Amino acid sequence: MFFQRIKTPGIAHAAYVLGEGGEAAVVDPRRDVDEYLRVARANDLTITHVIVTHRQEDFVLGSAELARITGAKVVTGRHELFGHGDIRLEDGEEMALGKLRVRALHTPGHTPESMCYAVYVADSPDHAWGVFTGDTLFVGETGRTDLPDPARTGENAGVLYDSVHAKLLPLGDQTLIHPAHGSGSVCGGNIADRDESTIGLERRYNPVFTTSREAFVRAKVAERIPRPPYFSVMEELNLRGGAPLAKAPGEVPLLQPRTMASKIGDGVVIDARSPEAFAAGHLPRSYSIWAAGLPVFGGWVAGPSTPVFLVLTRMDELEDAVLSLARIGVDDVAGVLAGGFDAWRDEGLPIERSGVVDSRELAEQLGEVRVLDVREDGEFEEGHIPHASHLYVGYLEQHLGEIDPPLHASERIAITCSVGHRASLAASILRRRGFEHVGNLLGGMTAWSKRSLPSAKGAERTVTTPDVEGART
Repeated sequence: MFFQRIKTPGIAHAAYVLGEGGEAAVVDPRRDVDEYLRVARANDLTITHVIVTHRQEDFVLGSAELARITGAKVVTGRHELFGHGDIRLEDGEEMALGKLRVRALHTPGHTPESMCYAVYVADSPDHAWGVFTGDTLFVGETGRTDLPDPARTGENAGVLYDSVHAKLLPLGDQTLIHPAHGSGSVCGGNIADRDESTIGLERRYNPVFTTSREAFVRAKVAERIPRPPYFSVMEELNLRGGAPLAKAPGEVPLLQPRTMASKIGDGVVIDARSPEAFAAGHLPRSYSIWAAGLPVFGGWVAGPSTPVFLVLTRMDELEDAVLSLARIGVDDVAGVLAGGFDAWRDEGLPIERSGVVDSRELAEQLGEVRVLDVREDGEFEEGHIPHASHLYVGYLEQHLGEIDPPLHASERIAITCSVGHRASLAASILRRRGFEHVGNLLGGMTAWSKRSLPSAKGAERTVTTPDVEGART
């Protein structure tokens, strides 16, 4: 038997290649499918099946594209939310992959259509070797339950709890779990920072096993995980099995500074350099999204048809940047600045700046400087700078006016997150809105805490995650 996990950085996604007897199945592929094809060729495997656990919310699936290239059959459950499926398995129904048996298990809760697939090897036919759990069961966590309908978060949590106990627990302690996401995913809360686990290990420390159904439901209702706007785009695309890449990285034109300047009015500029480099100087009205943050935050500032112009630290970052955006459906990368910011600067073109703030300096000026914390709700409540206002960075453009007391463009504002990356994005958003005196707290709350500077707990002066406030039951 052949088995390989293929991880996608940024979105913390994991796909899998499972092979036996020359046949292979790919589980939950992303839209850029070349890596799966290379793995199959390198191991003399023919991809015969593409298995989909659910529609996926945080990236564009590659199931249709991989099936088109290889002639493989797309395997799904029978729920209508899967869209196309060549083989649609009932709960408990099995299919063969060489000498392996793959059993479909309907496990709703994260989404109504969610499926898991248990794998049985020939020399141990009565005990599952492993199970592909999609977003139903993660290492140390379960999938979020607010996505289908925030008003039914608690109800969905109960359904998820029942699914795990009825369908996955009976597989046995020996069963390896292979989830679709790892630590850092927006599809779950506190996912453990490791890839390997078993049902037996999860049974001893995963909350879905160690708490009562009622306590589990309460905890899920209390979760407040931001829902990026591109999730709805992913759901629609993935109903069709995803989409092929709209543009290869090599097709993105390199634009000389003055050409770039003439075009950027039609789209948005994303500066993928470090927060410190952005603060020192950047193109007017550009967004600051560090390179590793593109697969998540790019979808907050651009849509599928938004022309995007990139400013990179090095040109060898282009392929990763384009693919990072493509994986969340941001397809129109219209150009990259040739020569980077240095070329723009040397051409004498307009430059804007945003400030930086040191934690000790801020501590001495707390009565004079407004503090805005742009971390997630739970992070803020665990500890923040006293009297800081709070709004998650993803909601800043749409809900800026809900901060109480209001932010004024003339006041000095220090922005903080955990270390400075999200705060840099927030600073760029405020700069675009005409705020002149914004500074990124270097090192964020990490540096603030390490210096033992004053902190407070709770939901003081916060705007709660707007898309779920008051909607949970």
